Amino acid sequence: MAEATILVVEDESDIRDLLAFTLAREGFSVLQADSGPVALEQARNKHPDLILLDLMLPGMDGLNVHKLLQRESSTAGIPVIMLTAKGEEIDRIVGLEIGAADYIVKPFSLREVILRIRAVLGRKAQPPQNSILQCGPVSLDTSSYSVRIFDTPVELTITEFRLLQDLIEHSGKVRTREQLLSTVWGYSFEGYSRTVDTHVRRLRAKLGQGAEIVETVRGVGYRSRGDTA
Repeated sequence: MAEATILVVEDESDIRDLLAFTLAREGFSVLQADSGPVALEQARNKHPDLILLDLMLPGMDGLNVHKLLQRESSTAGIPVIMLTAKGEEIDRIVGLEIGAADYIVKPFSLREVILRIRAVLGRKAQPPQNSILQCGPVSLDTSSYSVRIFDTPVELTITEFRLLQDLIEHSGKVRTREQLLSTVWGYSFEGYSRTVDTHVRRLRAKLGQGAEIVETVRGVGYRSRGDTA
């Protein structure tokens, strides 16, 4: 029995076939797409557990595919690992800042791809200690990946959700940028601590009246404050 379903979105057939073969050999069920529109259709209809998404796609690039996936409640919770030949730091940062679970640069090691997929799926599969987390006016439901502020729904990316969840679960305790990178993204992205700052800034903007629960601890990191349940 396949342990999880992976959607491989890649327009180069040789790379796509190699990834599909390797994933199937590792026990995964594999879906394939060679363009943005096909990827969206597969994601909406098949609901894969994870998407390997190439950024350079015909018709619609991977960034736009990811943005559309994030906007729809049925696909927003699917973790995305971006796969691209772009290796510049700014491209990595953009990929992570828009909510990608991880970022792999071509040429890549197939073993690295498998390890990163398992790491992301492992984070997703961790059972929540408490389905409903409350911090001040912010209510977070880990079973449905939903957030409400004063009972008003707020849409977050999967990365923003995990960031908020981590802060609330450690309410009152300072979380360093390194700790947040390791827990939320699953890796120690050396030099990418500003990615945390960007996500916190966007998270606060979306929380609106609930933004005050996220407190900056100068020179260290962040912590949530407020009554929790």
